[in-house]
Amino acid sequence: MKNEIETIIYSLREVLYGEPWYGQSFFSIVKDIDPAVVFKKPSEQHSLTDLLYHMITWSEFAENIFDETNSKTMKSFEDIDWRIIDPSIHSWEKGLELFKTINENIITQLLTKDDSFLENPVDERKYNVRFLLNGLIQHHIYHLGQIAYLKKLLS
Repeated sequence: MKNEIETIIYSLREVLYGEPWYGQSFFSIVKDIDPAVVFKKPSEQHSLTDLLYHMITWSEFAENIFDETNSKTMKSFEDIDWRIIDPSIHSWEKGLELFKTINENIITQLLTKDDSFLENPVDERKYNVRFLLNGLIQHHIYHLGQIAYLKKLLS
């Protein structure tokens, strides 16, 4: 059975590209952000790029559940969470493409699974894949709200 997997895929696609109930999708909000403002930090808080790469880190963590070798540890993700952004390495455009690719990889992998996959435990955590994937969707929505606010503030 794939009912729950299909619901998770639908929800993730809605957050990324659709017309979610709460407002605009991720890519509709970020499509016209002026690259000149993506590194600005109002009140010394996070920049748009900081938020994007934070979202990338936890998307990569979720993507890692499909890695049979589990080569990356929790510490490897924690070490790059809220990383120092170097504009010569962490461009806005590169980050958007990476975020899209990782989330599309998650969707592609989920299409090959059935609902029993959701019961699998997540390494180094006290929860299962179901909790992780639903949490990833919630995490995307939470930070998307911050991105939408910063976009308005900086324009």
